[in-house]
Amino acid sequence: MADLAGVNGQREHFRVVGKPNLPGKLSYALATGIGKFGADYALPDMLHAKFLRSPYANARVKSVDLAKARAVPGVVDILTWEDEDIKNLKSFGESFGAGRAWLDDLADHEGAEVAVIVVAESEDICEEALRQLDVQWEVLPFIVDLNKGREPDAPVIRPWVKDAPSFGLTSAENPPKKGNVCYSNVVAGDVEAGFKEADDIVEYTLYMPPFASHMPNPAGSVAWWFDDPYHGEGKSLHIEGAVRERSAISSMYAMPLEKTVQEGLFMGGKYCDWGLRKSQEITPLLAKRTGRPVKCVDTREETFDFIMMERYMHLKVGFKRNGLITAVDDFSIADGGVWGSSSFGNVGDQSQGPFNTLKCKNIRQRMEIVDSNRGMMYVSGQHCPFNWDSATTAIYLIAEKLGKDPIDIARLNLHGPSSKEDTNPVPSFEACVEAGKKMMDWEWHASKTKRLPDGRMHGMSFRYQMCPRHSFSSYNSKLELKNGRVHLPTQGPLFGVYAVECNAMVVAEELGLEYEDISIDFDYRESFTPVGGGSDGTTASAWVTKECANILKQKILEAAIEEAENPPLPGMFGGGPKGPSPFKGLKPADLDMSDGKIVVKADPDKGVPLGEAVTRNIIATYSGRPPLAVWVTGSMGKILDTMNTAYCEVAVDTETGEVEILRFGVVADPGKIMRLTSLESQIDQVMFFSQGCQLYEDYFYDKRTGVKLNANMIEYKKPTIMDVPTVQREFLETRAGNAAYGANGISHSLANTHLVIIAIHNAIGVWVDPPATPDKVLKALGKA
Repeated sequence: MADLAGVNGQREHFRVVGKPNLPGKLSYALATGIGKFGADYALPDMLHAKFLRSPYANARVKSVDLAKARAVPGVVDILTWEDEDIKNLKSFGESFGAGRAWLDDLADHEGAEVAVIVVAESEDICEEALRQLDVQWEVLPFIVDLNKGREPDAPVIRPWVKDAPSFGLTSAENPPKKGNVCYSNVVAGDVEAGFKEADDIVEYTLYMPPFASHMPNPAGSVAWWFDDPYHGEGKSLHIEGAVRERSAISSMYAMPLEKTVQEGLFMGGKYCDWGLRKSQEITPLLAKRTGRPVKCVDTREETFDFIMMERYMHLKVGFKRNGLITAVDDFSIADGGVWGSSSFGNVGDQSQGPFNTLKCKNIRQRMEIVDSNRGMMYVSGQHCPFNWDSATTAIYLIAEKLGKDPIDIARLNLHGPSSKEDTNPVPSFEACVEAGKKMMDWEWHASKTKRLPDGRMHGMSFRYQMCPRHSFSSYNSKLELKNGRVHLPTQGPLFGVYAVECNAMVVAEELGLEYEDISIDFDYRESFTPVGGGSDGTTASAWVTKECANILKQKILEAAIEEAENPPLPGMFGGGPKGPSPFKGLKPADLDMSDGKIVVKADPDKGVPLGEAVTRNIIATYSGRPPLAVWVTGSMGKILDTMNTAYCEVAVDTETGEVEILRFGVVADPGKIMRLTSLESQIDQVMFFSQGCQLYEDYFYDKRTGVKLNANMIEYKKPTIMDVPTVQREFLETRAGNAAYGANGISHSLANTHLVIIAIHNAIGVWVDPPATPDKVLKALGKA
């Protein structure tokens, strides 16, 4: 694939796109701390709100006496789940076969918002009122151990959940839900015949622990209602701190979009998490009831939700003597989380996982999704998208058993660019491998065979992945030439990527300007927002903006000819000090834009600065999207274009159990680099929290109560700046994607749960489940 449908998609020379160290529009605000998130707003006469939160893993509020709480000085309002205003809020939906109210009397994990909301003059008064509530709890049976939740006599904790979400899969016949377990089975080919064809079989069990990815700014919002002189009868809503564009809140409160205001650009959030928390949804209702601004903010302890949920995997893989895989049998036990958790953490893997990239057609995936009270995963999570390292581990084990380099096993099993039947090499993969070998001085060795000069054992590992573009979204781009300067209006908000800057770079590239020449104008009323699935928000929105920029360019050149022939200002061009226009008698096709000027193609030295050549204001618009990416049209891995490879080297001290990551290596082909600084930062970020989940991070639960024991930044261990290793990076540009200039992007694809774990096995010859803490390493070695 390539950018063949768009204007200038095959451009060969770039002055701006891909350039490093171009500052983000809002980087100064972030670096200096003047950017305001939802938690930072303070308004005159502002009230505060807090939810009652459950101290139990699973409980129901039987009743609550509000009298003492209402008597606390400074309490303004108290709502319960039985109030009509709460009942009328829309629920999360019917995604699991049965809906629940937005707030009810059931708390299915410790810390869940339940039953009561208090509004008061301060947060301290809210806390005191919550302490004065007389709550009668019915403590219910809980499940925080997935294997116990699968047992036939386990208490059924969520009887209204009827079935697993299908996620668009064509599945084998799935058994009906039994107890706490939903089933999702997908079978392709003839698995039993594939195993008969095999010369050998590897079986292995993997454990993927749950882990968090904390928001740099806790979720929260402030809202108020005001008389709007511009939009007719009825008050308008102003909210700050909601997620993404204001349309979700507008819809929730049945407000016209033009009467919903969200001016702030900083929303916080975390890795691939666009989910609105209740604290970001409730404030408009509370502000309407009280007639005053209301603020509701979660604490850090209340944001320890999952970015990936727990999973146990057992795989059986058949292969030939040369390492060619003939059959895969994948059985997983996945945490379904609490009600409303994302299905990306489980069944999404079955349509988008690594097995689609293999030549092998005989694949059986069976999954048991267990209801639990462990916690919530909002929206997608996708730290390790689609359980990719189940295949990474298979490739490593086959290589270990045959005494071969895992890169060679991966190359043998990866199908060609067009289909599983295609035996040709994938150019992007081959280029990434060759560059990676050179960068890492790759010399493969079998496990437990290389000792470093300091006595520690050396280990290494390799994985590959696609660089996918999700291509879900369409975009509405608008560009304006005003007073001689090009403007890119966008609604924002800032949600953690620099997609709007990439769009500005594309505009500068297409119009012969510099990045600094493009004015990025944030205005919540604008329709353009470069937000989409994964990297689509950058690469696809930039494709749309590229089309729009060329429409604007054509209009500018036409205007330059018109103004040359009919100067709008007395003395402009002919007869004035500027001399005659060099464009008289020419056509728009005779002109181009370069170095901030409109120039004559045949003689580029003849040019006029843009602001002098065109004095009128011009607007250009374009709506649409690039052609669908192969990630969609190719059934998520059955067609391959852009790829990446990752490498890890570790040193393991077999006396102390300490593991040091000597270095990570990444070679990625995003198709075309749009903003180099963003790409580098994405790689660093994803490798650092891959390190965290494999060496440090884990949740601990009290087995008696089901309550989390380490939902704080002291006892929940994350790597710090003193812990993170070197990440060596090299980027390729095959231009094989079909978004802007052949870009696909990088998306989440380098996130992993077992790259470090495999390197540890290569060092010491035994498996250590993540997180590989020193005590677990020593136990695996039989020393503890």
